[in-house]
Amino acid sequence: MTDRHLSVVTSDADEFVNLVDVVKIFGDTVAVKSVNLTVRRNEIFALLGSSGCGKSTLLRMLAGFEAPTSGKILLDGMDLTGVAPYKRPVNMMFQSYALFPHMTVESNVAYGLKQEGVDRQEIHDRVFAALDLVQMAGYARRKPSQLSGGQQQRVALARSLVKRPKLLLLDEPMSALDKQIRQKTQIELVRILDQVGVTCVMVTHDQEEAMTMASRIAVMTEGQIVQTGTPQEVYMFPNSRFVAGFIGSTNIFTGTIVVDEPDHIVIESDELMRPLFVNHGVSEPLGMEVFVSIRPEQIRVLIDQPDDETNIGHGMVTHVAWMGSYTLYQIRLDSGKIIEASVPGIELAQENAPGIDDEVFVTWGPDSATVLPS
Repeated sequence: MTDRHLSVVTSDADEFVNLVDVVKIFGDTVAVKSVNLTVRRNEIFALLGSSGCGKSTLLRMLAGFEAPTSGKILLDGMDLTGVAPYKRPVNMMFQSYALFPHMTVESNVAYGLKQEGVDRQEIHDRVFAALDLVQMAGYARRKPSQLSGGQQQRVALARSLVKRPKLLLLDEPMSALDKQIRQKTQIELVRILDQVGVTCVMVTHDQEEAMTMASRIAVMTEGQIVQTGTPQEVYMFPNSRFVAGFIGSTNIFTGTIVVDEPDHIVIESDELMRPLFVNHGVSEPLGMEVFVSIRPEQIRVLIDQPDDETNIGHGMVTHVAWMGSYTLYQIRLDSGKIIEASVPGIELAQENAPGIDDEVFVTWGPDSATVLPS
């Protein structure tokens, strides 16, 4: 990669990071396919996808460890496309934390500033300000081996923030932590990043992590971004069968549109005993085959058949799992299709809860379904 001076490009004030038609090819493999992406100033943005989807390659290109085959990478109006990693106002927190085992916490955090020749007193002040921020100042004399995984992560974060980067990159930030402390650490990390006011792009394959930490998410598959939005938008309004199945759990029914009105549609499905009624119009035409996504928490499980003429299925309970605040039911419908329903504990306490091998009816509201093109 050849170094060059940062060139300034005019951009919208809200568009802090811009990827423009970015492509990355390794030999015969296209790892990233013409990605266009905007990250806003001071937001936490997550690249979410399974292994091999291209998210880590995108992160490495933002850091400067890989050069795009084509396209541009802009940061705050500056073209970073050919700029060396050490010349970018970017810092990366690695999955392994990459702490020097022979150095103290203080020395680890100070390392980058010493390399830049920063004044000794300023290094001391900035290091302890960063350690105070992550509540690790009291551990300054310890070595990494004397710290827990969560404490090591905080030190790695302090080392990333002490250089005051314009952009912070997080590579699977919670993967090394035990599940029990992961959620608490996620919330704490968001608090720290909000306090600092740094723009952050994180890579994760953990949808719960992305939903907990990010203000917006880009779902990736096969080197492409297939949907971008807030966690709520991506979860409640997936734009494809892939996104619906990847983000959380969902039940997918296949059917054909038999009524198409501006304010509602009706879908016939062989997998249900009654038609599906959706209380909004869609762009798909009459007679088209579609997929219908219904989340488990939107499905009600009943012993008695409801009076409704639509959105009803009948089947038998095959599995019950108590999850604390809710109970997860697996139900085999008469058509043979297996669906899942999440029933809040308070509902089960108010009625006779169905058990394994019980016949049940399932139903949901007309606004619960998301219609996806086939």
